Amino acid sequence: MRRPERLAVALREEISEVVGYELDDPELQNATVTEVEVSPDMRDAKVFVFVTGDEAEIKKTLRNLQNAASFVRQQVALNLDLRFAPHIHFARDTAEENAARVGRVLNDLTNKGEFEKEMSED
Repeated sequence: MRRPERLAVALREEISEVVGYELDDPELQNATVTEVEVSPDMRDAKVFVFVTGDEAEIKKTLRNLQNAASFVRQQVALNLDLRFAPHIHFARDTAEENAARVGRVLNDLTNKGEFEKEMSED
């Protein structure tokens, strides 16, 4: 595993801890860090976050996370003993939302009997 990939794994774990336990904002409790991508030069980290709630709550949570990014960066640098911590950029992770939508479509097709017909024809 290359160094940026190892750093991404360590960052995901540490950022999850900082967001979950060290930030005092109760609105951030519905945010879950799902993945971190580190740039090849390790100067930037894109943190994907799954947020529950309606669209307004999601936008507010992402804005609050971005406002807390410098604190998160400082804590990560201290906890991981990094000389230079990457700049943290939070982004919405929509993979779980897309998976849930596909699941609903498959359930609807199954309930209508269309999905089973196609599966049995193979």
